[in-house]
Amino acid sequence: MGTMHRSGLAPRRTNENAKVVITTILGIVFGTFIGITLPSLSLKINFPSALISSLDVALSDGHLLSSHKSPEEFGSRKFPEIYVPTNPRGAELLPPGIVVAKTDLYLRRLWGEPNEDLKKKPKYLVTFTVGFEQRNHINTVVKKFSEDFQILLFHYDGRTTEWDQFEWSKTAIHISTRKQTKWWYAKRFLHPDVVSAYEYIFIWDEDLGVEHFNADKYIELVKKHGLEISQPGLEPNNGLTWEMTKRRGDREVHKDTKEKAGWCSDPHLPPCAAFVEIMAPVFSREAWRCVWHMIQNDLVHGWGLDFALRRCVEPAHEKIGVVDSQWIIHKVIPSLGSQGTSENGKAPWQGVRERCKKEWVMFQNRLAEADKEYLGRMVKE
Repeated sequence: MGTMHRSGLAPRRTNENAKVVITTILGIVFGTFIGITLPSLSLKINFPSALISSLDVALSDGHLLSSHKSPEEFGSRKFPEIYVPTNPRGAELLPPGIVVAKTDLYLRRLWGEPNEDLKKKPKYLVTFTVGFEQRNHINTVVKKFSEDFQILLFHYDGRTTEWDQFEWSKTAIHISTRKQTKWWYAKRFLHPDVVSAYEYIFIWDEDLGVEHFNADKYIELVKKHGLEISQPGLEPNNGLTWEMTKRRGDREVHKDTKEKAGWCSDPHLPPCAAFVEIMAPVFSREAWRCVWHMIQNDLVHGWGLDFALRRCVEPAHEKIGVVDSQWIIHKVIPSLGSQGTSENGKAPWQGVRERCKKEWVMFQNRLAEADKEYLGRMVKE
């Protein structure tokens, strides 16, 4: 019985040993195959964002590379040779997919997911060049603009933090440089590629009454009447210089007017048409791209610019106009004049006024000279 039992187990043990040997051999063959082919594999593993935003795993030359690689490892990576002439100037050596040619003024958090920073993107930009003394008035003005408007304050008196007494100021953008004008600020901080995210850009003075103004309704009318450059109508009894900008009570918008005899050689030209003043202009992003390039770095008051705006839209007498049904009052507060310096016995405001007039003449001369130079070159060609 015992002998028969032992002889019956022998075949079973032999079979099991054979299986172990075969399994071992197959494991060695499979392992060798994986070892040969694995270095050429490239894998990308995406984990849920709750666990980790993204983990790139590449198996190349036996090295493990991931999004957590050290700066030394990333710096030693070989990049492909690239030259893309259609990229923005200076960015020809970059792959087009990484080039960001424009920026914006959207305020972002320092934490969380970047794509969750903005609950709502402002559609329009409104800027005021301000001094702290006008804070209560500006507070009233800002309330006329909805959440669709990004507020930007240029501070010419250096006082910024005090504005946080107003809740809206905490989400506004503040830029401060002493004793500068809004056109100085606009040239340096409102480059078209910076403000291209906004459909319309308001560049306003600080002394405008807005009791009869609603910004959202204003935008509706600008779009309805196809205005690329515009301004609200001005109350006729306060600080009015030109007939074109006087509010008319019988219409939504007007695009031309009648001026004093001899002032308009052509009814489609300034100041009878294609004209708004520089105190409260509103530009479409396309018009602003042109106007920005026309602003001179050293001519900071902008005088004469209003007569040249028509160069940036065609036909100008159709695309420049005054919105009558949303109108403002020019309060004529001489705040900017007080930022001047008394020289040769003159009051500060007198020096500022003289500079404005000089700049007007200089701008006209530069524009005329530029036209002459261009036309001369075209004749030669």
